[in-house]
This record gives sequence, structure tokens and C-alpha cells, in this order.
Amino acid sequence: MTANKAAHEGTHEGAHEGATVLVVEDEESIADVLAIALRYHRFQVMTAGTVREALALAERTRPDAALLDVMLPDGDGRALGRELRARQPDLALVFVTARDAPAEVVGALGFGDDYITKPFNIDEVIARVRAVLRRTRPADVLPQRPPLRYGDLELDETTYSVHRAGNSVELTPTEYALLRFLVRNGGRIVPKEQLLRHVWQYEHTPPESTVVETYISYLRRKLDVLGPPVITTRRGVGYGLA
Repeated sequence: MTANKAAHEGTHEGAHEGATVLVVEDEESIADVLAIALRYHRFQVMTAGTVREALALAERTRPDAALLDVMLPDGDGRALGRELRARQPDLALVFVTARDAPAEVVGALGFGDDYITKPFNIDEVIARVRAVLRRTRPADVLPQRPPLRYGDLELDETTYSVHRAGNSVELTPTEYALLRFLVRNGGRIVPKEQLLRHVWQYEHTPPESTVVETYISYLRRKLDVLGPPVITTRRGVGYGLA
């Protein structure tokens, strides 16, 4: 089943929408399908294509669950799972892989929570993520997340408040979503197309759209009065944090 079909047939019911899921998958098409479906079901989603990226994201944001490919360009997903679990014992781990030998399954389930083989049914993936979250955290307790930090920026994901150098910054929901995505990507330059897809949920990038440039200017106007310029521009590519 495609992500679009899942979106039409799924519902918004579920005890754990709003939980953060870290998707670690180096095949972009698979990562996109997983991210689209999870976001439709009200999960917050972060994606990484390597072990290094996954560790950096998990350190900054402390996800509630991780969907891990076993074979990654710079390491083994099972070793990554062990490292993530050592750092965050309550993290739910679900492995997604083409390997289905009994020894592989048993080895992963020795410390993980579930194991899904490719090709997978996207509805089953959503159901299993919900199931492991029911086991790892109570449904009636909101997750307590540490603030997201980058330099002198601090974003509180519980109150959706922003501070720079200790000063409160009033942002609109869209401005907050854009800044949060830039913070989650650290010092990397994020292409404009990726910002449109993840912040504005555009499936196809309108070539004439200037919405990203407009909101970047809004953020700069509010943030730069409190310190040195914090948002950088890579002409023809995208934006990042200094």
C-alpha cells in the first residue's frame, strides 16, 4: 500500500499521535514513504540516512521511537540500536530490513521491540509503532522533552516557546516549524525543496514559490535583533544555521 492510499484509508485515532519517531533509512524513497505516513497519523518525524546523523539527531531531540534499517552506509543498524538504547533506555526500537533469516530476527529482538521485513505494508508499520509505544510509555502521560538547543537558541517543544540568549522570541506556528526544522538539522544547509516538503507539506515544489524566502526574512527580523545573524544562505541551494 502506498503512503497516499494509507492517508485516504487511515484515521487520526490513536493513543500516541504526537510522539516523535526517528526514521533511519538510507534509501530516500523508503524514508519518504515512512515519513509521510507517520506524519499523517500525527507523529512527529525526523529522518536520517546514516548512523552519524541518527546519533546527532537523537542527542538533540530524544525521540520516543526509532525505525532502524539494519544495513546503513556507515554502520550496522543493530549496533546503532544498542547505542541509542544505552543513551535512552526507554526508547522504543523497531528494525526495518530485508533480512528475514531466523537468526537475524532473534538477534534483533534480543534488545529491540519489533522487527519488520521489507517489502512492508505501511499500515502494519504504523500499527507496530503504536504497539511498541503502548508498551514503552503510558498513553495518558505527555512526553517530557528537553529543549532543542543550537548556539544561544532554545526551543521548548512542550510550550512551543523560543528564546535567544535568554530573551523570549514570539513566533507564528509556521515560523516556529521552520526554525525547529533548521535547528534539528544543526549546521547543515537544508535545500529549499526539503523545507517546502517538511514544513509546508508540499509534495511538488511550485517553481515560482517564494514562501521560504519570505519566512526566512521574518525569522531573521525577529532573531537578529538579539544577536549576530544566525541563519545562513547558500545561494541556489538552501538555508542553515551559522
